[in-house]
Amino acid sequence: MLESSRRFVTGGNGEGSNLDQLNRPKDIIVDNAGRIYVTHCYNHRIMRWSEGDIERGIVVGGNGDGQKFNQLTNLFGLSFDTVGNRRILKFDLIRE
Repeated sequence: MLESSRRFVTGGNGEGSNLDQLNRPKDIIVDNAGRIYVTHCYNHRIMRWSEGDIERGIVVGGNGDGQKFNQLTNLFGLSFDTVGNRRILKFDLIRE
């Protein structure tokens, strides 16, 4: 018989900006090493959890909404390439 276990890595503590809270998560990705990445739209950050981690880690952002290099604005997606590169690209759409 196949046994499985589940556990929360985040959430369950209401909406908010603490490391154990979510605020409009938009995307979840699991990489080849089993690390979980979550984009937080309204917290303007990307979080990462690895197996055995006690604390969650901010990969990028978490410094409020803005245009500085350490800030992100309303994240909506996340993706990795097929060879495992993990880069954060930030861009603005220019509308005429």
